[in-house]
Amino acid sequence: MNNLSKIMEVQEIWSVLLAMTLAAVVSLAATPLVKALSVKVGAVDVPKDGRRMHDHPIPRMGGLAIFLGFLLSMLLFVPLDAEKQGMLLGAVIIVVLGMLDDKYALPAKPKFLVQIAAALIAVMAGNQINVLSNPNIFSPNPVWQLGWLAYPVTVIWIVAITNAVNLIDGLDGLACGVSTISAMSMLVIALLRVNELDVAVMMSALAGACIGFLPYNFNPAKIFMGDTGSTFLGFVMATVSVNGMFKQYTIISFVVPFLVLGLPIFDVCFAVVRRVSHGQSPMTPDRGHVHHRLIDMGFSQKQAVGVLYVISAILGLSAVVLAVTNALKAMVFLLAMGAAAAIAWRVFLAGPVHEKPEEPEPSAQGGQEEDKGDEDHG
Repeated sequence: MNNLSKIMEVQEIWSVLLAMTLAAVVSLAATPLVKALSVKVGAVDVPKDGRRMHDHPIPRMGGLAIFLGFLLSMLLFVPLDAEKQGMLLGAVIIVVLGMLDDKYALPAKPKFLVQIAAALIAVMAGNQINVLSNPNIFSPNPVWQLGWLAYPVTVIWIVAITNAVNLIDGLDGLACGVSTISAMSMLVIALLRVNELDVAVMMSALAGACIGFLPYNFNPAKIFMGDTGSTFLGFVMATVSVNGMFKQYTIISFVVPFLVLGLPIFDVCFAVVRRVSHGQSPMTPDRGHVHHRLIDMGFSQKQAVGVLYVISAILGLSAVVLAVTNALKAMVFLLAMGAAAAIAWRVFLAGPVHEKPEEPEPSAQGGQEEDKGDEDHG
């Protein structure tokens, strides 16, 4: 029995590694082709204002290469039940919407409605948050049965994370790298805690597709992922997290998804608070996101991206520790939250050390994509 268990573990590890490798190779090979396609169809970002941080036209729509790598790996290594078919159909809709947006800069409201429709398809296929752990540890009811509320709650979660990842796509390699870290964290949790091989393989495919794209997306970026990539990454991670983490009945299952996706969640929350506190609409674009703050503090773009990678990795590691251990749960959770609060206060709320001139800096990605994300989803 032990030998059989070990064989199954080895097979699981090989499945994860093969899915990641295939997705990375396909994404890496497809990116130059997608770059040429972006130029041919006119999906090119031309800097037009001081908020954009690149100084020359750069093709976008690179997320199509990430999608192709992920899709091929999924089809080969993951059994496609109704839930996964619904997720893939919703993801295809998100990718098509992103491609159109990268070319035509679509209005916000129609995009938002299509995102809701894509999320509904995934939810109706069975990707639902039916039970939530009660964060009140003193309550006699350890869980909340959502009933019909499962539909709106899950749709809100998916759409919110879809747009949160889009909003952090503000510097070369930022959203892609953070998504890689988040996907790897979910992969480890799926193997060690949730025991969901399909979730692990899906996250390994997503991480691999991002890894294959990153060489073209690091500063100075040769291509942007565009809304095609950022919204796709957010949609997949949000949907998979419904099956991989929210279905556990412990209090930790309530916390873990928010730690894994902590950076985009914190950024979008502070953006809403910041704008509302200044009497602005939550959808008003500004230069107050975390990556802007770091740049205004004097960090170079590579340094700013590195800092945010570290923050995301700390949050992801905290999520893994919380999910797979017992004795250190409370301690790690308090430390993680304390660190996040300190970083949030310094980066999000404290004023920048000095203000940069409004002219764009060379070879930086996110001005175009983050700007569009601000306008579309706030």
